[in-house]
Amino acid sequence: MNATQSSSPSWAFEVRFESLFRSGRGLSFPCDERGHVDIDALGEAGRNNYFLARATQGRDYATPRVVPCGRSPAR
Repeated sequence: MNATQSSSPSWAFEVRFESLFRSGRGLSFPCDERGHVDIDALGEAGRNNYFLARATQGRDYATPRVVPCGRSPAR
């Protein structure tokens, strides 16, 4: 790999955790097409939010969905 190439992939998808109580609110994180999030690429706040969304899935956040980046959630 030369110096102009990046080792991190270009994420074309994101995993979304929609709030169960606040319509239109939620958390999203870059991922691959299978929903795998590169935890190491997230900042500290991003990691904390990701773990919070996963831990409170079904209680505060809906089951996550993988969607192409930039796509609005279906209503």
